[in-house]
Amino acid sequence: MIENALQTYFPNLATMPDLKKEIASISSIMKMDAGTVILKEGAYVKVIPLVISGLAKVYKEEENGHEVLLYYIKPGESCIMSVISMIKNETSKVKAIIEEDAEIVVIPTEKALEIARKYPKWNEFIYELFNLKFEELLNVVKILTFSNKDTRLLEYLKKIASVKGDALIRITHQQIADDLGSSREVISRLLKKMEHEGLLILKQGVIELK
Repeated sequence: MIENALQTYFPNLATMPDLKKEIASISSIMKMDAGTVILKEGAYVKVIPLVISGLAKVYKEEENGHEVLLYYIKPGESCIMSVISMIKNETSKVKAIIEEDAEIVVIPTEKALEIARKYPKWNEFIYELFNLKFEELLNVVKILTFSNKDTRLLEYLKKIASVKGDALIRITHQQIADDLGSSREVISRLLKKMEHEGLLILKQGVIELK
């Protein structure tokens, strides 16, 4: 089961039969419901997740208590912040939560460290993942630092639509506010403005991008 999942969602890792077999022997598949916290800020990383279905998202808590969405973890990806914390043996500086019901291959951190020492292909996978997520984080910094709230909100909605492959976004104004570290009132006002500008259509619990 695990070897098949690796073959389908992590083909680069599966190109080495020995690596694929070793990951299968030391890991397990866990089903997680939406809303499950898989990594707490300030906690040590115990497992490295490989997502094979569903969706997870990673947050950073601001000093004012608001949480800012950093990036999503899609099937075929892992949490690079978990890997960095594991390598440095430090507590996590982010929080990760399941966005959509998911299946995840979980690798104990001590086993992941052993794999990193034995298989260059694993490290290659991590480097590629780091580059991918680093670009996403740079985009987040650009939006947060240089963009107005309208642009920030629109880019956020476009990101969700892209990740989920659907222009119909099922989300509440409060959820958006939580992800962007804003208030529901501000988000509702901006969404109404954007609807008036013809950028989207607001429905009950759904936002349709145009």
